[in-house]
Amino acid sequence: MVRSDARRRWLLAAALAPCVAMARAESKASDGALDLSALMALLARRRSGEARFTEERIVRGFDSPLRSSGLLAFSAPDRFVRRTLEPRPEAMEVDGNTLKLERGGRTRYTTLDALPELAVLVDAMRATLSGDGALLRKYFAVRVGGNAALWTLALVPLDRQLAGQVRSVQLAGQGIELRSVELVLAGGDRSLMLIEPLQRAGDAAAGSSAAGATSATSATSATSAPPARAASR
Repeated sequence: MVRSDARRRWLLAAALAPCVAMARAESKASDGALDLSALMALLARRRSGEARFTEERIVRGFDSPLRSSGLLAFSAPDRFVRRTLEPRPEAMEVDGNTLKLERGGRTRYTTLDALPELAVLVDAMRATLSGDGALLRKYFAVRVGGNAALWTLALVPLDRQLAGQVRSVQLAGQGIELRSVELVLAGGDRSLMLIEPLQRAGDAAAGSSAAGATSATSATSATSAPPARAASR
């Protein structure tokens, strides 16, 4: 178990390492403590998204972590899809309180309420991704850390019966992107999901256009700057 915990911490650090340099560079502009309202306003800017995920689950009775990988998709306010590709294809789609499960060529429909442990994780992710702070406060004790560049969100279920099953949900992200989700169960089982956002074609084009516009503006400013201003420096 010690080795598994060490590996889990290493995986989380590796996933967030690319964010740390940017976070430090931006920290001067966002040194103030980030509160829930500010974080939710930040996350609400994105109304949909897709990502790759890798997950490790530590389960009692198994000598090594259970690993899986696949794709995630979200559309605000409450549609969430997890499509596992490895080790075997299966899918989970949640729309409102309707849960659709696909596994082994079979499809099953149920309600999210029927699976409280899953509901906690899904509600935590949906509320975070949609920037719904009121929903988070309804079901969880909430603690926010970090700043807009690199933030953490710790959630503990308020319902006593549910807290007897789920100890906490820990989320971390960079800007508007959710980058990791850790679920800790009361019995000691846990899972760590690392998330890599997929850039959509429209986002890439917008980014290229913005970069081009910025370059053009910089060039225009450089050529039109009055000599006296340059000399005054």
